[in-house]
Amino acid sequence: MDKFGMHSQTEQLHARHVGTGNADTTKHQWLAHQHRDTLAHYVADNSLATYISIAEGETVARTKFNMLQRMQQPCGPPPLPPAVEE
Repeated sequence: MDKFGMHSQTEQLHARHVGTGNADTTKHQWLAHQHRDTLAHYVADNSLATYISIAEGETVARTKFNMLQRMQQPCGPPPLPPAVEE
């Protein structure tokens, strides 16, 4: 496989799956995608949501609501960009 073919396949992968990242993806963005994917899976899977709600001592609806709220900023606010010195 040549270099161009590998690059083309990588671009297609990134176009299909947004969370796969690229060279410009920061560590914070990568972690936020991973946490959002995990939380989305928990919300979508009723058995898993029930298990988590029992462990937390909450209703299933409250557990799903809390997970959806955490999806907004799963890893906290993004870090500030480095200061540009003049």
